[in-house]
Amino acid sequence: MGDYSSQTISHIDREFISDLLHKGERIDGRAFNEYRDIEVEVNVVPAKAEGSAFVRLGDTSVVAGVKVLVGDPYPDSPDEGVTMVTAEMSPIASPLFELGPPKEDAIELARVVDRGVRESETVDTKELSIEEGKKAYMVFADIYPIEYDGNLIDASSIAVNAALLTTKYPEMKVEDGKLIETGELLSLPIKNVAVEVTVAKIDDILILDTILKEEFVQDCRLTMAVDRNNNFTAMQKGGGSGPMSLELIDQAMDIAQEANKDLHKVIDEAVKSVE
Repeated sequence: MGDYSSQTISHIDREFISDLLHKGERIDGRAFNEYRDIEVEVNVVPAKAEGSAFVRLGDTSVVAGVKVLVGDPYPDSPDEGVTMVTAEMSPIASPLFELGPPKEDAIELARVVDRGVRESETVDTKELSIEEGKKAYMVFADIYPIEYDGNLIDASSIAVNAALLTTKYPEMKVEDGKLIETGELLSLPIKNVAVEVTVAKIDDILILDTILKEEFVQDCRLTMAVDRNNNFTAMQKGGGSGPMSLELIDQAMDIAQEANKDLHKVIDEAVKSVE
């Protein structure tokens, strides 16, 4: 991501990484289909968010925070609320990230994770309606990378899902034309949970959970959102213009379905720890 010495890293490491992969090895010794160690902690910023989660994926770490506000529903969906994912990349996480308005990388990260949430119908937006055509809950999930050593997409997807699953917010109702709190706390109406799994292609080899050096030299990546029933709910190619054959796409899908089980398990364990 970004312009920070990426060309230099590519020239230095492409041949080395490629040679390793063709020998069946990776820089950090993992198998091609193996994630780095994953840690998930929920409710990490209870004073500032209705739901939150911290995820450490190797040396990549991310915080996701969920805010639930009340607003006007969109005219074309008056009986539904809204879900939206945004991302903010701070130089604290990496010298690749710059201060200022969201750059292309932040926008892409938000869009890919947002697509996983929306296309999977993670939150039942019809259940977010307070009064049709007038008021609805608006659910905003914000992603904040803390450390960046590759594969922000999967780390962010895990964090956003964990944060959504543990979100609690005040119930509101319209009474005599006024919006009032009932005194009850609600959980989000979760409909389907799908976690994104990203598989990268380097030469003709597929690897899971790239570290930064691998990410810099990848030909492309395929990100797949996979739900608890191992169904694919979203898919997006990115990370480069290199082609990916149908055979490799099939292999990537197999890798994603196998890895998906562990991702849901680690999220569920974190959620159960606060129930």
